[in-house]
Amino acid sequence: MNTWGVANSFGVFQPYFTTLFSRSPSDISWIGSFEVFLLFFVGTFTGRWTDMGYFRPLFVAGFLLVVLGMVAASFCTTYWQFFLAQGICLGLGNGCLFCPCMAVTSTYFAKRRSLAFGITAAGSVVGGLAFPSMVRQLLPRIGLGWTIRSIALIQLVTLVVAGLLVKTRIPPRKAAPLVEWAAFRESEYSFYAVGAFMVRKLLSDDNGGELPLTSGQCFWGTYFAFHYLAAFSRDVLGLSYTDSLDLLLVLNGVGAFGRIIPAQIGDVIGTINIFAPMACMTGTVMFCWIGVRSVTGLYVWAVFYGFAVGGVQSLFPSVLSSLTADPQKQGTRMGMVFTVVSFASLTGSPIAGAIIAAMGGGYVGAQAFAGSCMILGMIFVLSARVCKTRKMGVGPVAWIKV
Repeated sequence: MNTWGVANSFGVFQPYFTTLFSRSPSDISWIGSFEVFLLFFVGTFTGRWTDMGYFRPLFVAGFLLVVLGMVAASFCTTYWQFFLAQGICLGLGNGCLFCPCMAVTSTYFAKRRSLAFGITAAGSVVGGLAFPSMVRQLLPRIGLGWTIRSIALIQLVTLVVAGLLVKTRIPPRKAAPLVEWAAFRESEYSFYAVGAFMVRKLLSDDNGGELPLTSGQCFWGTYFAFHYLAAFSRDVLGLSYTDSLDLLLVLNGVGAFGRIIPAQIGDVIGTINIFAPMACMTGTVMFCWIGVRSVTGLYVWAVFYGFAVGGVQSLFPSVLSSLTADPQKQGTRMGMVFTVVSFASLTGSPIAGAIIAAMGGGYVGAQAFAGSCMILGMIFVLSARVCKTRKMGVGPVAWIKV
């Protein structure tokens, strides 16, 4: 709720800040993208420290940074002030919370791990519904400052509750290097991590079709809709700012089903086997956005995209977790790949914003960019499955849980 719930709600601020600061959409999207970037990037550090037994100090640090960042944002009046408060301070706080909490969750489950991640990820839906609703109702009445302070109060209360409930299960590991280099001797993990970085340059080789390419590519286009859906409804369909926020509520609300249902299926048939069709569905629906010409059509589109992208978001950590057999290494290895993926999350929305500006305010190029990222990610997922099944000694078309 307090990490991805806020990140997925940045679309409520995107059009408002664009008008308030008279900046381009690409400039404004750097705030939200940097928040997501730091959420992932600090995973290498927070994941390792979680394995070493420092979950509680990390949680407290994240709690303080999140609340401080939101309170500071409520007093900001310039673009760079918001960037520092909402992009950096809030992003660092989210980074201290997300990877440690996901790592701790993974240690409690083995058979139903994907479903556990899906239910955990569904918490972002609560934030994705609550925070845009608060902005929609409070912004016209009490202004931006008090609206953000109200959100900060909700975060303070819910994080206190979370801090009292979340507990570590396994004993800490002894001190070790920050990066678990031994992980790269495991081919699946190595391909996952290297591919997530290489995909930013759109490179591949004979081994490049392994799973890592999927994560970076998919996350390159994932957040375009979260940041620009409301702006599209205003710029192209003529909705008011208040009415445009309803679309974000639909997008985030439907995501609850997308996070839980595919995750439950993944526990039965394999996470890679379900991740590939969800990535394909997300890319296909993104391309369908190009043909939307009415408000009704956009609501229907938001339903389908919310479900599809919810599956991509919830399955990503469960696939990663399945590549690590030792639960004491979950935090470190998860954080290492999160750091790699952070660069895809950082650049995706600003690139889309730059494409929109270059096309004179048209969204077709950005929509095609985001859709292509997802489809390419799906292709690499299928390549990953082929490599995996070959290592298991079965044919690439054999139906087997992967």
